[in-house]
Amino acid sequence: MATAVPHGLTTPATVSADEHRLLMSAYPTGVSVITAVDADGRPHGMTCTSLSSVTLHPPTLLICLNAGSGTLAGIRDQGAFAVNLLHSGARATAELFASCSADRFHDVAWLPAARSGAPWLVDDALAVAECSVRERFPVGDHEVILGEVLSLRYRGGDPLLYGMRRYSWFDTTCEAVGS
Repeated sequence: MATAVPHGLTTPATVSADEHRLLMSAYPTGVSVITAVDADGRPHGMTCTSLSSVTLHPPTLLICLNAGSGTLAGIRDQGAFAVNLLHSGARATAELFASCSADRFHDVAWLPAARSGAPWLVDDALAVAECSVRERFPVGDHEVILGEVLSLRYRGGDPLLYGMRRYSWFDTTCEAVGS
């Protein structure tokens, strides 16, 4: 018996990168900048929406980075990274760290985080988590990294979101409908 395919849907043998991007663009998520320092002490960072909480005991985050990124090289060098969760006013920083700009850290205020030395984006992050790498493994053209959270800084604010190929924010001052 053949399985019916809903009208308008196709079942390609493989899904293209563009089709996969279209799917994921419909899934709004928070925006973070992952930062690290390399063996020479140079800062690296990139905008990342591939972030997830894995477990509370021990507190562990999952990130996915392109295998060729300088940020990943820094994480490999030091075994540590920081997750800077951006606030709603940090769109320019999200765009800067998503660009090919050679010196991203020249245009933002940052300090080395206390334990890892990974850059903490002091003006743009509503929260930052310093993480120690617990596990890494390749998946396609990316590497999945599990990091145990060693320390947190939280100042609060409205988080920056990305979805439908545009930035937005979640207004934490409003009450949810139906509450």
